[in-house]
Amino acid sequence: MDHFLEIYDQILHVLAKITVHTLEIIGICIVIFGSIKVLLYYVRRFKNKNLEHQNAVIALGRSLSLALEFKMGAEIVNTVIVRELKELLILGIIIVLRAILAILIHWEITTEEKEERAHTIARESALKRKSAKKEEEKNEEND
Repeated sequence: MDHFLEIYDQILHVLAKITVHTLEIIGICIVIFGSIKVLLYYVRRFKNKNLEHQNAVIALGRSLSLALEFKMGAEIVNTVIVRELKELLILGIIIVLRAILAILIHWEITTEEKEERAHTIARESALKRKSAKKEEEKNEEND
């Protein structure tokens, strides 16, 4: 029975390591692709001034937030293979720090989205006033 438990423990250790590395790689890829996407958008926007404004902070923040979720998942799986209390404390600190980062990124995204909505409403309001003014001037010319 002890031999079976040793083999089971080794299999669990290997599967956990594979899962941790896979989740870490996915998180890294998300950061890279998200960064490239935002960079390419700005290159296209620089070339073509008519492109609609998209807030890079929001797009990049969403990528970073998603990447952090994968990395925190990797740390949680990593708790399965921790052998000593010192490793567990370090792992706990890493998880807390990543959770704080996720909260800060979420707050930043929310703040940027509110600002973008306010700018959109202000732009639409200005366009409506401008259109109404043109319509009023047109009506005055016809009278």
